[in-house]
Amino acid sequence: MSLPEGRSPIRARERRDVRSAWLWGVVFGFLLLTGLVVGSTTVLTPGPRGTSEPIAAAAPDTSEKRDLSSSRRTAIVEAAQRVGPAVVTLSVVQTRLVQTSPVPFGSDFFEPFFRDMIPSYRYREQIPSMGSGFIISPKGYVLTNEHVVHGAEKITVILADGRSFTGKLLAAHPQYDLAIVKIEGQNLPAAPLGSSDDLMVGEWAIAIGNPFGFLLNDTQPTVTAGVISATRRDIKAGSTSDRIYKNMIQTDAAINPGNSGGPLANARGEVIGVNTFIFTKSGGSEGIGFAIPIDAAKRVVDELIQYGKVRNVWIGVRTWELTPYLAERLGTSDRNGLYVASLEKGSPADKAGAKVGDIIRNVNGTAISDVNEAYRALFGARVGDTITLTVERDSKVMTLRLLLLELPE
Repeated sequence: MSLPEGRSPIRARERRDVRSAWLWGVVFGFLLLTGLVVGSTTVLTPGPRGTSEPIAAAAPDTSEKRDLSSSRRTAIVEAAQRVGPAVVTLSVVQTRLVQTSPVPFGSDFFEPFFRDMIPSYRYREQIPSMGSGFIISPKGYVLTNEHVVHGAEKITVILADGRSFTGKLLAAHPQYDLAIVKIEGQNLPAAPLGSSDDLMVGEWAIAIGNPFGFLLNDTQPTVTAGVISATRRDIKAGSTSDRIYKNMIQTDAAINPGNSGGPLANARGEVIGVNTFIFTKSGGSEGIGFAIPIDAAKRVVDELIQYGKVRNVWIGVRTWELTPYLAERLGTSDRNGLYVASLEKGSPADKAGAKVGDIIRNVNGTAISDVNEAYRALFGARVGDTITLTVERDSKVMTLRLLLLELPE
């Protein structure tokens, strides 16, 4: 007996499978729709004029801003903020004596005719100038170049915070080109002094100066950056008048007019030199600047503050240059050196074993040919230092060690 077609067991199972698939489809669709609705309410929020904006826009992530801010705070920024408050402007008034010419229209042609008829007259003219410096002690000691304050009758010291003081030239030394100006004030910032003995060519060099503090409303110092281009540069005698520049720091950090006397700092914010002069054809910075090493400056400063001068050292010998005639008489063909003509008893040279007739060939390892070179070789040595003299005696070379004393009055 056969069952009707509509009640076949196979067809019944197919209908149940269809209903089950349809039910699972409804459940999956409901879950998907619920997820979309929930997601839209958490990610989007109504914005202005009916637009939708991410919630993240209302609470921006500040970690990126913090990273950018920290990356901007470089070693140059840190050095400028550490040394900058101690940098000052030096407004200097100098007096120059001016003589007028009696010749009409300044012509040299008429000068012999009017020389006796119209007498010339002289008058004093005040000349303002500016430079930089930096405070090295809370007691008010300001270090600068001697040429900045040379001939100054009035010195005004302007700090980065806007305060102004009358400066007094405490002491100066033209050949070292360094000077100390004293100011009286409270809470004076002092620049941290580093060392110039271990400088590395290529490391950061930050030149800081304040040449416009008297002219601008903003008294903050200017900052230029570069690298240490070279160390131990000796400038030849005669190229910078009577001043002696030895073991200078060379840098390509811009040192512009008015920056003389300001500090040269390293990446740690320590002063390593005193900006002094530049080599230039145009009058502006061309990337060849020089600074006095701070270690040499500190030695001079100690002398200037303690004694009011740099004490002259005493060797105790009187020398002659080796002329062709003297060299022939001594039987030597080498004319480089100095002949010891006399010796002061009890002097450092006498105590070291020098004798009349010695030929000094080297001073502190530097070969010399005249008195000026010997003086440059001794430049920077202080009372109490020990130097070496290489002398030739009876065709034998020997080295003498001298303990320098102060030149007697």
